[in-house]
Amino acid sequence: MALLETRYEHIVLGEDGVPRIAGIGTKVIEVVLDKLAYGWSPEEIQFQHPHLTLGQVYSTLAYCSDHRQELDRDIEDRLQQVDKIQAAAEPSPLVARLKAKGLL
Repeated sequence: MALLETRYEHIVLGEDGVPRIAGIGTKVIEVVLDKLAYGWSPEEIQFQHPHLTLGQVYSTLAYCSDHRQELDRDIEDRLQQVDKIQAAAEPSPLVARLKAKGLL
């Protein structure tokens, strides 16, 4: 995969234009979602992802800060995909039983 360097030391853009952590391939959005979902500090992100260095985490967060609108659109697109999948899926037998009992 051809990579395009960015001005962020540890961040590259793949051929698909997706920002990734150089040398690892982890998508920036994956780290961003962990930060948003759990409120983790950079140190906690590094602890939870021991394959990342703290420098890679900080570079990822700097990229996120500078490209917030782009990443927010990506997150919104992902949420819409989840909504479509959920709408098309049949309810699980457990959900059907809970609804039948009035528990949902």
